[in-house]
Amino acid sequence: MKKGVLDLFDPKTVMDSDSSEGSKNGFLSDRDFGFAFNDSNFSDRTLRIEIVDGMAECKSDGEGCNSISDWARNRKRRREEIKKDNATELSVYRDERILDLNCTQFDAEDENQDDEAVAMIGDSQSGNEAVQDNSSPTSSMDCSMDAVVRVRTIHISSPILAARSPFFYKLFSNGMRESEQRRVTLRINASEEAALMDLLSFMYSNTLSANTAPALLDILMAADKYEVASCMRSCSRKLRNLPMTPESALLYLELPSSILMAEAVQPLTDAAKQFLAARFKDITKCQDEVLNLPLAGIEAIFSSDDLQMASEDAVYDFLLKWARIHFPKLEDRREILGRRLIRLIRFPFMTCRKLRKVLTCIDFDHDLASKAVLDALFFKAEAPHRQRSLAAEESAAISRCFVERAYKYRPVKVVEFEAPRQQCVVFLDLKREECANLFPQGRVYSQAFHLGGQGFFLSAHCNMDQQNNFNCFGLFLGMQEKGTVSFSVEYEFSARAKPTEEYMSKYKGNYTFTGGKAVGYRNLFALSWQSFMAEDSLYFINDILHLRAELTIKH
Repeated sequence: MKKGVLDLFDPKTVMDSDSSEGSKNGFLSDRDFGFAFNDSNFSDRTLRIEIVDGMAECKSDGEGCNSISDWARNRKRRREEIKKDNATELSVYRDERILDLNCTQFDAEDENQDDEAVAMIGDSQSGNEAVQDNSSPTSSMDCSMDAVVRVRTIHISSPILAARSPFFYKLFSNGMRESEQRRVTLRINASEEAALMDLLSFMYSNTLSANTAPALLDILMAADKYEVASCMRSCSRKLRNLPMTPESALLYLELPSSILMAEAVQPLTDAAKQFLAARFKDITKCQDEVLNLPLAGIEAIFSSDDLQMASEDAVYDFLLKWARIHFPKLEDRREILGRRLIRLIRFPFMTCRKLRKVLTCIDFDHDLASKAVLDALFFKAEAPHRQRSLAAEESAAISRCFVERAYKYRPVKVVEFEAPRQQCVVFLDLKREECANLFPQGRVYSQAFHLGGQGFFLSAHCNMDQQNNFNCFGLFLGMQEKGTVSFSVEYEFSARAKPTEEYMSKYKGNYTFTGGKAVGYRNLFALSWQSFMAEDSLYFINDILHLRAELTIKH
C-alpha cells in the first residue's frame, strides 16, 4: 500500500493482527458496514459498472473448469486478449492527455445533467494512469462503448471505499472535477465482474463468501488492482487453508509480479514454496516429474535445506540437465543458469573432482563459474569452526550457499598425494544426532572419493557386537563396483578424542578389494552403544564425531 493513504478498516492498520474475519473483542462489529452496501440511504454516490464483452469460457468461481490448471489457462488467454484490446483502445485515445487517475474521462452527454467520472479499467493497467478528454469526448466514447454488453449500477459510500482503497481515495479526493461528481463509471471485462462485486462487498463487510481457489484468485487480482490490501490478506489466508496441489502451488508462485511483491501475499507464496519442497523432497522418486516443472517450481525445491539428493554433485548435474531440456539454445541456457540457477547450487559441498568439471562446462559463463569454484575452495580450506560461523551468517541469505543440505551421502574432505606413494586422507564428520539416528541397526554412507582411478566410500554402522551381545559403532571402507577390478589398499581409521582432541588411531589393516566389497571394524571404539553416545563420551567434541581414514595403494 502506498504511503499517505491507509486502509482504515484494515486490521494491519488499526491493530497488530492479521485476522480480518473474526474478533472476540467486538471490534469487528465496529467496522462491519455490510448493511450499507448498495443502500441509497447510506450512500453518497452511484457506481456505474460497464461490462465489456470478453472471454467467459471460465467463470471466476471456477464454473466450467475441471481443475485450477484449466482456470489458469483460461485466465492467461483472457489476459492476452485483453492486452490486445487495450492496445486498440490506446490508439483511439492517443491524442488524449494523461492524468494521475486511472483512465478517467467525462461523458459529454452528462455534463449538463449529473456529472460523472468514468474510469476505464483494463487488466493490463496498473491503476496509476488516467485519461481526460480535451477535445471530442463523444466520438471517443462512442468508439469505446461498442463492446459494452451490460451495465450495473450500485450505490456506494465514498468514505468507506476511500478508507479501504488508495485507488478510490485518489478518485474521490484529487481536487479535480471528477472528485466532485456524484456518479463514477468503471469499465471492466466480463470476466472481472464477479470478482469486483465480491471485492466491493468485502470493502463494506470485511468478509468473503468465495471458497474456491479460482474465485479467490480472481478476487485477489482485483484487490491488487484496486489496492485493497486487507482483501489481499484475506484471499491469501483462505487460499492457504485450501488443500494445495503442485499445480495450485505453481500458480501461486507465478502470480503477476505486482502481487508477488505485496506483503499481503507473501505468506501464500511461502506456503507454496514449502509445499513443493516437501512434495519433491526426494527427487529420486519423481525425477521425471521434477524435470517437467517450470522455473518457479525448480527454485522452490532446490532452495530447500531438506532436499534429499545423493550429494551436491547430483544437484549440479540435475539442474544442468533441467536447463538443457528447457533451454536448448546455449545463449538462453547460459542466461538462466547465470541469473537464476547458479545461486541454487551450493558449490562448497561439491567434490573437488566435480568442481574441476564446472570450470570447463560451456553452459556456465566462465567468470561466474570461476568465482563460484574459488569461493567453494576457500570455504573448504577454512577451519571447521570458521565454516560453522560462515554457515550461520549465511543462514538467512537467499542463496544459503554455505548451509549443508540433508544429503543422502555425507560430504567428506579429501587430501590426495601422488608421491612418494598414491595416498589419500579422508575426513568424515558426523553430528551426534546423526549417530543417534543409527540406533539400532542403521547406517550412513559418505560421498564417493577416488584413489588410483577407483571410487571408494566410508560407511558408519550401528552393529551388534557378536562376542559381547550389545550394540556398538562400526566403520567400514568400501569400493564402488566397477567390474572385477582387483585393488590392494592399506588403510587406517582414526578419531579425535578428548582431552587432547588429536586424532588417535583405532584400526589398521590391508585389503585387496574387488568390485562391491567392503572392509572395516564392527566395534571401532571397543565400547557399547550407550557408552559411545553418553554425554561424557570422549569422542564427541562440540557434539561432532570426527573420523579420519588414510588409504595407500599397495604395490
